[in-house]
Amino acid sequence: MRRLARETAARRRVPPALRPGPPARVLPLVPALFLLLAFFAGPVLWTVWASFTDAALTGAAAARTEFVGLRNFERLLTDPDVLNATVLTAVFLIGSGVVGQTVLGLALALLMQGRRGWVRGAVGGVVVGAWVLPEVVAGFVWAAFLEREGTLNLLLQAVGAAPQSWLTSLPILAVVLANVWKGTAFSMMAYSAALAEVPGDLKEAARVDGAGTLRVVWHVVLPLLRRTIAATLLLVTLQTVQVFTLIFVMTGGGPGGRSTTLPLLMYQEALGFGDIGYGTAVGLALLVVAGLFSAVYLRTLRPEEVR
Repeated sequence: MRRLARETAARRRVPPALRPGPPARVLPLVPALFLLLAFFAGPVLWTVWASFTDAALTGAAAARTEFVGLRNFERLLTDPDVLNATVLTAVFLIGSGVVGQTVLGLALALLMQGRRGWVRGAVGGVVVGAWVLPEVVAGFVWAAFLEREGTLNLLLQAVGAAPQSWLTSLPILAVVLANVWKGTAFSMMAYSAALAEVPGDLKEAARVDGAGTLRVVWHVVLPLLRRTIAATLLLVTLQTVQVFTLIFVMTGGGPGGRSTTLPLLMYQEALGFGDIGYGTAVGLALLVVAGLFSAVYLRTLRPEEVR
């Protein structure tokens, strides 16, 4: 306290003419502002611009890009591949993000409360171990697990069930399960930290009034986790909607486009077919899907006092 008082008094004794002005205070922020504009705002603005052009990797459009207005977006609205990819993106997001990672993460966090340290450590180690694996490694692991000669079919054969190629018969379900396995750790850790802040007196009072475990969770715990649920859903949505490597490694978007989400369609159009302009338009459609889901979460789960 004395040191703070001395420093405050010293600052007051500095003449106004010698104090740093606004330019001197802003100057240290210039490098950070430049990096933000170069690596964040720059690519976003270029993507928006490219979606209104016929930019391409090869051909005449690559040498001389022209402005085409809304032509890419008109094609976007009538392209059946875009509709299929949008539906599959929503299925993948709801299945692996909302229902999978969020619900499973919350369930694991609740089950780990009050358990012994070695139990929490073992479960946390398994879940976090899957989370830290690179997506390409996780994709190869699940592809090997679900293929016709994989471990899952060997287990099914042991109990008399007929084997099948899960990556071709149920490709979207396969990638949903893989993404749930890989990403649940984030929501589990977020909910575990939030549950540690829930007052034990409130739960004990509810139990004294005759509430069971489920009623305590529903009426006491979940309302107190509203902010955490909203933030976790938002972050999980933004992470899940852009998953590319896992799906690409496992199925490549096939068979027949049955696991082609918007990120894979964007890759196919922009880099596979060389149509940069249309590929960036698909990327903006992906941004709209993520924004709509995020807006619904924030609207539905925001705290009661701001309604």
